[in-house]
Amino acid sequence: MVVKTQTENSGQRQVEVVGLESTVVRFCGDSGDGMQLAGTQLTNTSAIFGNDVSTLPDFPAEIRAPIGTLAGVSGFQLAFGSKKLRTPGDQVDVLIAMNPAALKANIADLDGDGALIVNEDAFTKGNLSKAGYENNPLETGELDKYRVFRIPVDKLNTEACKDTELTGRAVGRCKNFFALGVVYWLYGRPMEPTLDWINSKFGSKPAVAEANTKTLKAGYYYGETTEIFTVKYTIAPAKIEAGRYRKLTGNEAMALGLIAAAKIAKKPLFYGTYPITPASDILHELARHKNYDVSTFQAEDEIAAMASVVGAAFAGVFAATGTSGPGIALKAEAIGLGIMAELPMVIVNVQRGGPSTGLPTKTEQADLAQALWGRNGESPMCVLAPQSPGDCFNIAIEAFRIAVEFMTPVMVLSDGYLANGAEPWKIPDVASLPTITVTHPAANSDFQPYRRDEKLTRPWAIPGTAGLQHRIGGLEKEDITGDVCYDPNNHEHMIKTRRKKIDNIADFIAPLEVFGEDSGDLLLLGWGGTFGSITAAVEKAQSEGLSVSSAHLRHLDPMPKNTGEVLSRFKKVLIPELNMGQLLPIIRGRYLVDAVGFNKVQGKPFMINEIMSKIKEMLGK
Repeated sequence: MVVKTQTENSGQRQVEVVGLESTVVRFCGDSGDGMQLAGTQLTNTSAIFGNDVSTLPDFPAEIRAPIGTLAGVSGFQLAFGSKKLRTPGDQVDVLIAMNPAALKANIADLDGDGALIVNEDAFTKGNLSKAGYENNPLETGELDKYRVFRIPVDKLNTEACKDTELTGRAVGRCKNFFALGVVYWLYGRPMEPTLDWINSKFGSKPAVAEANTKTLKAGYYYGETTEIFTVKYTIAPAKIEAGRYRKLTGNEAMALGLIAAAKIAKKPLFYGTYPITPASDILHELARHKNYDVSTFQAEDEIAAMASVVGAAFAGVFAATGTSGPGIALKAEAIGLGIMAELPMVIVNVQRGGPSTGLPTKTEQADLAQALWGRNGESPMCVLAPQSPGDCFNIAIEAFRIAVEFMTPVMVLSDGYLANGAEPWKIPDVASLPTITVTHPAANSDFQPYRRDEKLTRPWAIPGTAGLQHRIGGLEKEDITGDVCYDPNNHEHMIKTRRKKIDNIADFIAPLEVFGEDSGDLLLLGWGGTFGSITAAVEKAQSEGLSVSSAHLRHLDPMPKNTGEVLSRFKKVLIPELNMGQLLPIIRGRYLVDAVGFNKVQGKPFMINEIMSKIKEMLGK
C-alpha cells in the first residue's frame, strides 16, 4: 500500500520517493552466493530501523548441488513494514536473481508490477543451459511485464574489490553484498549495522573485511548514481509495544525457552540429540550456553539420543531432545519407555516434508498423527504446537511445566517454517515467566513409586536417595508399588490411568480463544505454523464485512476443554493444514462437527490469498 510520494535529488537526477506501508523482498541465487547472509543482514537492519519483520529462508535440499542448477537455488524472503506483519508475504515486490536458475525457480512469485534485479553477468550460455533456458529470457521479451533492472554485478563487484588482497573466487563471494547495497539504497536502509557486522565478523581477516565493505558501498552508490532507477522507497518504523526487542528464529526461541524453563525450576538442562534438518540449530544454540548449566550430547544415532534423554530424566534433570519426523520414528521405542516409566521430558519435532527423507529443507505439518499415535501399544503423550517463531520460547516453557507437573513426556510440534523464520521478539521480564515447581521425595520417606496425587502424577525420585529404591524399565508396572506385573486387570488399569492423566492436563491449560466474533458464519481452526496466514486472511475477510473468526490450537492432546463449545457456535468450520488432513478427522469424530479441510502439501506455507479464496468459497461469495 502506497502511503505517500515525493521527490529528492539523487546524484544528477531527481528520484521519486514512494512511501510504503510494507514490502516483500527476496534474494535468490546459487547456494554459494550468500543469499541467506544478505537476507539476514537486511532483516537485522530493518529491525534496527524499527520495522516489523517476518522472514522465510528457503534452503536447497542438496548439500552441494552443481553450481547454476535449479537444485542448488537458495532463497531468502523478507517482509518488513510499518505495521504488524503476520507472514513473510504472498507475492514478492522486489526479486534479486543472481543467475538464470534463481530466476526460473522464483519468477512465478514476483508481483506483476514487481521489480526484478538481475545479475546479467551470470546469464551466460552455459548457465542458461543448466537452468533449462533455450534462449536468454532477458532478451526474449518474456519478462516485459516486470520492471527489469539488469546490473553487471560480477563486473562491478570485481571492480570494487580490485585494490584489495582478495582474488578469484574470494572476490566472487563478496557479490551478495553488492546486491545488498543496491537494496539498501532502494529502501533507504542505513549501511552502518552491516558495516559494523563486517568489522566484527572479519576483524581477524582485514582483506575480507575491506572487500565486503567496498562492495557493499559500491552497490549502494551504484543505486545512488545510476540512471536505471527512477524510484526508491521509504517505510516508516512500526508502532509496536514499548520494550526491548531482538530478532529471533523459532529454533533460537525454542533453545532459549528450554534454558529458561530449567533456570526457573533451578535445574540443569540436558539436551541429547542427533543432528537432523531442520532441528539442528536448536543444538547449535544450546551448545553456546553452557554457562547456564546446559549439557549438550550429540549421540551416534537417534535411538541413542532418546535413550540418553530417558536416562537424564530418571537422574532428575530437565531432559530434552530435538529432531524431525524420521528421527521421531527411530525414537519411538525409547519414547514409549519414557511413557511407561512416567518421566518428565520434552521431545521437539521440527516437522519437514516426508515420507522418508522427503523434503528435508521444506515445511510440512504431516507428523500430527505420528505424535498422537506413532508408538506401539497405548502410549498417550501430551502434544503441543507453537504458533509463531517467538511462541517457540513460550511453548518450550509450557512443555516443561506440563512434563514436570504430570510426570510425562511432552512432544512439541514445531515446523521448518517456524524454525527458520524470524520475527522481532520482545524480551520478557523474567518475573513474568510461569513458575515451575519441582519436588522430590525426601530420603527414607513413605515412598511408593506409583502412588499418585490428585492429578494422577507419580513422585519424581532421585536415584541414590536413601530408601527410594524402585524398579525402572519398560515392563508393565504394578499400580502403587511399581513392581513388574503381568496381571491383565492391572495392565488395563494402568493403561486407563496413563490416558486419564493426560486428559487431566486439560484442567490446567488456557481455554481456546477466538479471534473475532464469538459466533458467526465461519470459523477457521488451525494449529502450528499456519497461525500467521490464517489470522491475516481472517483480518482481511473481516475488513470486507464477512462473518469470519479464527481459533488456534496450541494444545493438541489434550485439547482445551472449551473446544467443542467454541466449534458449536459457528455454522461452518474450515481447517487449513499443511498435510492431507490430520486434525480434520479428529475434530469431526470427537466433536461431531461437519468441518471441511483445506490442505496443501507443497513444502511451502499457506499464502494469505489462498486462504482468503477458500473463505469466500465457503461463504458463497
